[in-house]
Order: sequence, then structure tokens, then C-alpha cells
Amino acid sequence: MNYISEYKSPLGNILIAADDIGLTGARLEGQNYFDLDLRNRKEDLAVFKETKRWLDIYFSGKEPDFKLPLHLSGSDFQMEVWNILCEIPYGEVTTYGEIAKQLTKKRGIKRMSAQAVGGAVGHNKISIIIPCHRVIGANGKLVGYGGGIDKKIALLKLEHIKLLT
Repeated sequence: MNYISEYKSPLGNILIAADDIGLTGARLEGQNYFDLDLRNRKEDLAVFKETKRWLDIYFSGKEPDFKLPLHLSGSDFQMEVWNILCEIPYGEVTTYGEIAKQLTKKRGIKRMSAQAVGGAVGHNKISIIIPCHRVIGANGKLVGYGGGIDKKIALLKLEHIKLLT
């Protein structure tokens, strides 16, 4: 069963979800693909305490020095993309096209659509912790963030990432 808790961030409330295995969701209220069952509140799970500690560190402008237990569910393709997102270093960005290139190399294929990667990135259920905000469009364009471009900009600035103007 999934349980939820709430975290008050500088960007608004974040609903976090977990099961007995690990974190299953972390979404800003109103974010795209937000499908948590709000009836199962449980504040005292250890994973919620650790997630809130991780978020406290992150929103203080520092890189958390520990990983959270995640329990992801999605297609094989989505899982591959989300694993790549987890490898993007704090304070750095990559593009949808670069992720597509990584996947083509890994899969031994010639081409992959950056738009397909964008679809998987957009369905990331664990925002901020799986850093989909660190993915930008070609030529540094800020595109696509389910929580809104304003929140993406705020997260990138928090990580001291210089944005093209």
C-alpha cells in the first residue's frame, strides 16, 4: 500500500509517497501526472523522515550526501531514462538529446528521439530527488517541467546553475 506525507518547501507543498520498499512519489501540488491517493496519510514512516531531511538539505542550497530508497514503477524505457537522470551531477545540466545519445549507445541502435526521452522525463514520479529539472532543451532552452518553468528556474538557481538569458 502507498502512504503519503507532506513537505512544505519554498516552492510550495510537496506530496511524498512511499510503500514498504521505498519512495514511490514526490510531486509539487498541481504538478502534471499527479496521481497520489490522498487518503492514506502516514507521517511516521522512516522513509518520510529521511526524505524530509534530504529535502531540508537540498533546499538549504547544499547537495544531500545520501541516497533515498526508491521504488520506481514504469516501462523499461522510462526506468532507463530515470536511471540516467539520477546520474546527472548536482549543479549540472544535460539535454534531452544527450540522454537520447546515451541510450542509443547503451542499446546499440543508431537513433532515438529526444522527444521520446522528454516523454519519459515528464513522467518522472519523484521530482527533485530524481532531478528531471536538470534536463534542458537544445541550445540551453528551458523547456518542459511539470511543476512549471518558474519552479524549474528556481531549482536550477538553487543549484547555482547559470541560465542562458
